[in-house]
This record gives sequence, C-alpha cells and structure tokens, in this order.
Amino acid sequence: MYFRMFPAVQSHCCTLRPRGPHWLAGVAVRPANIPTNTRSNMASSQNMDPAAAAASSSAALKGSESGGSAARSSVSKRLQQELMTLMMSGDHGISAFPESDNLFKWVGTINGAQGTVYEGLRYRLSLEFPAGYPYQAPRVKFVTSCFHPNVDEQGFICLDILKDKWSALYDVRSILLSIQSLLGEPNNESPLNTTAAELWNNQEAFKAHLHSTFQK
Repeated sequence: MYFRMFPAVQSHCCTLRPRGPHWLAGVAVRPANIPTNTRSNMASSQNMDPAAAAASSSAALKGSESGGSAARSSVSKRLQQELMTLMMSGDHGISAFPESDNLFKWVGTINGAQGTVYEGLRYRLSLEFPAGYPYQAPRVKFVTSCFHPNVDEQGFICLDILKDKWSALYDVRSILLSIQSLLGEPNNESPLNTTAAELWNNQEAFKAHLHSTFQK
C-alpha cells in the first residue's frame, strides 16, 4: 500500500497537558535581556566623544560577556540537575543524555507506550538548549523518522509546550513524557502530516503502514 506524503500545513500546535502534580503550566516568564546598566552605558555613549564612547562600549561589552558566562553556567547547573532528576525518576520508556561533553545538546529516546500502535517501537530525538533556557524552549525533533499526524517529514513536532505554552517549570523529563503521550494521542485537527491524520482513524491500516516503514 502506498501513501503520498502531503506538504506540511500551517496550524496551531497540539495542546497536550502533562499529567501529575510534578507538571505545572501557565507561569508567565520572560527571557533574559541585556542588563539595565549595560543598556544605559550603550545609550549614553552616543553623546560622548569617539574615544570615550569606544571605552564605554568596550566596558559594556565586557560586562555583557561576563553576564553571558554567568548565564551559561546557570543553565549548565540546571541541566545537570535535570539529568539527575531524569535518571532517578524511574520512568518507563524514556531516557536522555548529553551528547559527548556538550550539556547543551542531548540525545533522547522514547519507547512507544503499551496499548498504542507505537508499542514496540523506539525513537531517537535530539534536544538542543538555548542560552536562555529554561526561559526559552529547547529545540526538539525526532532523529528517527516518525510517521505521526503531529510530526513533519523533518522530524519537527507540533506540541504547544514546545512553542507558545512553554514554561520554565517544564524540564527534559516532562518534555519526553509529553511526546510519548502525544504518540498515542495525536491532535488530528491541526496535523503536520495530513496523510497520517487521515489514516489514524483506521488503526489497523495505520499500524501496518507505521511498522512497514519504520526505520531503526
């Protein structure tokens, strides 16, 4: 049986709320900005003579670099804590570890949940964390090709907690559990893969196509 893949369509991402008291949402957060004193120094330099302005700009840049190093150190500590939390959680079917010695890039794995068409399938994902993490969402995508209504051909995932519903209270564990849940509970009203969405209601045909095209 042959299914033609349609191009991705613009849509609202799937709304999926994590389960359990550990997961919280709806907290207003904002990304870190340039420190106020740095902005003031940069603005005032416009009224200085060239030499003074250059010196002021240099000082502001050094201050910004210092703040950036501190922020990166803070993110590293956060990610180390998340790694320990994930390792100690005992959650079935999910795992993730930093790639080599780079704490800002992880490789994750998700096993399809029991009782779903994805049962028995194992998927690899990449997670890349920005300097503004956890106030900015990580970039998460499937490395293993995933035939799913809310996953496009490049592996990108349409999930609200990775987009506009992201909160600093989420962590790697909650991300992986949410994606694992999404596999068995897609949002067919806003698909990235229309072929998968149309086939979903016929679970027998969906499973047959899924398993025949799955590549480890």
